[in-house]
Amino acid sequence: MRTTIDKAGRIVVPKPMRAALGLADGGEVVVELDDGRLVISPAPVSKRVEIRDGWPTIVADSSIPTLTGEIIRATLDDIRGQRMAQALGAAAGARDATS
Repeated sequence: MRTTIDKAGRIVVPKPMRAALGLADGGEVVVELDDGRLVISPAPVSKRVEIRDGWPTIVADSSIPTLTGEIIRATLDDIRGQRMAQALGAAAGARDATS
């Protein structure tokens, strides 16, 4: 996807991508340079283990968005699409190598 950077240096992350990452308005992200690429990922959330109803349960120290079925489906669809594209690219490369 191609986007632009405004004068203040802001980049718009499309809504489906924000949803897939669980990013809400005002949510924190980590921005890093990796081999000439800009990598944006959700900031880690501090958490602790509590015993609830006799079971250890991981509890976030701050409010985080609820992981919904829609987010899970969108993420799975995205991963499947990436794997399919990789498989088709590998198959095409193998065909070209034998020609």
